[in-house]
Amino acid sequence: MVTIAVTGERDGEPRVAVSPETVKKLTGLGCAVRIAAGAGAQSRFSDAVLQVQGASIAASPAEVLAGADILLKVRRPSAEEVKALKPGAIVAAMLAPFDDRAGLNALAATGASLMAMEFMPRISRAQSMDVLSSQANLAGYKAVVDAAAHFGQALPMMMTAAGTVPAAKVFVMGVGVAGLQAIATARRLGAIVSATDVRPATKEQVASLGAKFIAVEDEEFLQAQTAAGYAKPMSAEYQKKQAELIASHIKSQDIVVTTALIPGRPAPKLVSTAMIESMKPGSVIVDLAAERGGNTELTRPDQDVDHNGVRIIGPTNLPGEVAVNASSLYAKNLLAFLETMIDKKEKVLKVNWDDEIVKGTLVARDGKIVHPALQGV
Repeated sequence: MVTIAVTGERDGEPRVAVSPETVKKLTGLGCAVRIAAGAGAQSRFSDAVLQVQGASIAASPAEVLAGADILLKVRRPSAEEVKALKPGAIVAAMLAPFDDRAGLNALAATGASLMAMEFMPRISRAQSMDVLSSQANLAGYKAVVDAAAHFGQALPMMMTAAGTVPAAKVFVMGVGVAGLQAIATARRLGAIVSATDVRPATKEQVASLGAKFIAVEDEEFLQAQTAAGYAKPMSAEYQKKQAELIASHIKSQDIVVTTALIPGRPAPKLVSTAMIESMKPGSVIVDLAAERGGNTELTRPDQDVDHNGVRIIGPTNLPGEVAVNASSLYAKNLLAFLETMIDKKEKVLKVNWDDEIVKGTLVARDGKIVHPALQGV
């Protein structure tokens, strides 16, 4: 029997790595699921509900971890947690592998097989396991809802007997999963929406959602996407032209949502102080890249900055603010991943180390960092 351990997260992280639905399915696969008491409380998954679905609830993390084959987490666990597992156990979590290398090395030294869910390959077979997409979807939605709440004015146009309320203008910078959801949410709320991205493939996606695409569409722009679908770093010349276009556009916007991230790098600075100062008092910027330094020059992680009446909000865990949904989706991502590693007939762990999904996510094994992206970093 495969034993799966789930402990509570660090302070400030309300999500959890299982849901009642995934506990039921994991136990159906023949797994024993041990969960620390209260681990799901902030996602409204009570111990009693998890227990009904087949989980055993343990009073202490030590009891949960002892001899377990797999540890499921949202964030990176401590080396002490991992040492309590079975030797060579699997750890699946969002490990933030580019951050705190010394901490990652200490985790690798335990001998556990570390799986970074952020490294899930962008292939069709792994779509159901893509944690970045599932969490970014919620972040994009929540960014617009929060921006609307802070804006203090109506978003849709309203025609009343007393006069017309004009529609708010929303500008989304970065059209990945979070950006697309931000566009869709702002459109549903009745705003006039525009968006920008350096990847040419996004132009059609933006138009399909009823928003206007804003970008310098030169030759470099047409080549600005990696094979994996990520944005490439742009030349200084292109950045200058794009910045001039954005500067002229942003001054008329009421709400700006920035979402631009490049894996393993600080967030690109897209919005200068001068651009912010050109915006109307009462305008709102929500910066989804705050955790990686922010897309604006004035972003401060987890702070609400007021600059000449323009508010710059820098949340670092928006999915955690809709924890019920975020935990449910994340838990399903993990379930889909684990199903590839559990023999359904024998009810044992059977990992194919040559599977591209496993190879793509495997950060460390047998005490060594093994992922190509982390070599020499």
